[in-house]
Amino acid sequence: LILWKTLLGLISGMSYSKIYESVELELQIFQTAAILEIVHAAIGIVRSPVGTTAIQVFSRVTVVWMVLYKVVSARDSIGVPMLLLAWSITEVVRYSYYALSLINSVPRLLVWMRYTFFIILYPMGASGEVFTMFAALPEVALRKHFTIEMPNAANVTFSFWWYLIGLILFYVPGFPQMYFYMFGQRKKVLTRDAEKKLE
Repeated sequence: LILWKTLLGLISGMSYSKIYESVELELQIFQTAAILEIVHAAIGIVRSPVGTTAIQVFSRVTVVWMVLYKVVSARDSIGVPMLLLAWSITEVVRYSYYALSLINSVPRLLVWMRYTFFIILYPMGASGEVFTMFAALPEVALRKHFTIEMPNAANVTFSFWWYLIGLILFYVPGFPQMYFYMFGQRKKVLTRDAEKKLE
């Protein structure tokens, strides 16, 4: 649904913020529900590393709830259609793969898609997230969203602006590590799949 609405919005020339508004509720529901993926990885329902899953879910939930929901100006970023397309294509493939895995009936094409589409979609999604967070910075600095300043009763301070800067900088070492890990997984799975085909 998100993919369909995003494509229709882009084809019809809607602004990025209007495209976002057309999928906002669905995006919030599905990305928040993705928190369950961490639980599924932890208890072994899916074969995914808990740490990797947690990082991916955390970054998406942050972008959805702390940036796009609160920082209206960020919705005009080129990052919005980038992340919407990357996330939604990824989820269609991944959840189809998971569902068919439950009945041991995953077509080879779907295996290939699951372990190949990320080559384009992962950089596209990560770039979309970074562009969107970067676009949020001026409004966050001005309106001080989620920022706690001194003095206050708890005697603590928190700068959401610096939090976003830190998160953006985390992508510098984090992205290549995750990306190359996925290439390793691709080689392992597709090699195993090719060996099965030869048998």
